[in-house]
Amino acid sequence: MNSYYNQANFLLSASRLSGLPEDSGYEVAFAGRSNAGKSSAINTLCRRRGLARASKTPGRTQLINFFSLDEERRLVDLPGYGYAKVPEEIRRKWGKLMRDYLGKRECLKGLVLIMDIRHPLTEGDWQMLHWAQEHALAIHILLTKADKLKRGPALTTAHQVAAALGDADIEATVQPFSSLKAEGIEDLHSILDAWLGWT
Repeated sequence: MNSYYNQANFLLSASRLSGLPEDSGYEVAFAGRSNAGKSSAINTLCRRRGLARASKTPGRTQLINFFSLDEERRLVDLPGYGYAKVPEEIRRKWGKLMRDYLGKRECLKGLVLIMDIRHPLTEGDWQMLHWAQEHALAIHILLTKADKLKRGPALTTAHQVAAALGDADIEATVQPFSSLKAEGIEDLHSILDAWLGWT
């Protein structure tokens, strides 16, 4: 396992593009529906409990959180989406922030899209997929909470998601992942290593 992930440290939070770190080096962003397990996935990836913290009020935290791996490489935790009780004004601000970040951030090398394996490809997921495709970003889908399903159904869901993306002409890789059992970390590392210039 690449030990750099274990060295991840919180760098800063920003609510607008002007507050982001210098646009250089390599960044990989993590996005997902609120309650899909994004924070847990980041913490499991880095083997750092509490590194990424879930909001007590899902959908309310509209900050982009940056974690440094070394002087050139960062992981980015994007605000969660899809929470039903979020006011429309917050939805609009979130949408503009995401479009601007995905479209203007030159050091962004890929997007890891987090989906609950039991509820994949929500409306918000498709929106993120189309935004990423529009800006020619590499996409990797992490189907979290795979421990909630047996291995056969989990793999079937992964194949179904991949097929749906193919039908939509969206190029992406897909894998099941379990933060609880720490399963799928090696596969995720192999994707991130390539995006971050470690391979």
